[in-house]
Formats: sequence, C-alpha cells, structure tokens
Amino acid sequence: MEKVNEAIIEVEAKVAALGENTVELDTPVKRGNTVIETVTLRKPSSGELRGLHLAELLNWDVASLIKLLPRICELNAQEVAQLDPADLVALGGKVTGFLLQKQTKKDASLVA
Repeated sequence: MEKVNEAIIEVEAKVAALGENTVELDTPVKRGNTVIETVTLRKPSSGELRGLHLAELLNWDVASLIKLLPRICELNAQEVAQLDPADLVALGGKVTGFLLQKQTKKDASLVA
C-alpha cells in the first residue's frame, strides 16, 4: 500500500510540475540534436483558429489538429504530422479543453 501511495504522490508531483497545458510525449520528437519530450500548449486566440472548423477540432480531426498545433506550441507542422497517435490524442484533448467554457467543463465534470 505504501508503494501505491508513493506512486500516486510521484504522479501528482509530475503533473503539477508539468502544468495543466503540458503533455509528456510517449514518443519524443527529435529535432536535430534536440529531443522534445514535453509539449506545452497555449490557448489559441480567435485569429489562430482562422481557416479551421471548431466542430472538427472538437472531434479531434487530424488535419485540423495538424494545422492548429504548430500555431499554439513549439512543434512545426511536419513534427505534428509525425507524432505518435497517442500523443496526438493527448494534445487534442488539451485543445478541446481550450474550446470549452469553464462552466461547460464543470457541468461535464471535467473540472474538479
């Protein structure tokens, strides 16, 4: 039981350290000699959503995510297109959170 509690504390500390808009990649991205293991997203402005359909983003449309993610994180379009699918889903989940109002997230029990 003690090991379980230690593991929970470790995970909670890691999440707190990363921040709520940061995703730890299952498959790190290699850029030259640099290895990118985490990606931090910022909430897009309305202008950064230009040319995209909000419904497609809410449905995690791959093409829409590939267009948006380079606008709101340090990865370029080619790197986003080569992401592990599990990492793309994790990033898509963060994007969905940006598009929902706080009350909507609370009503859906997405916020504690």
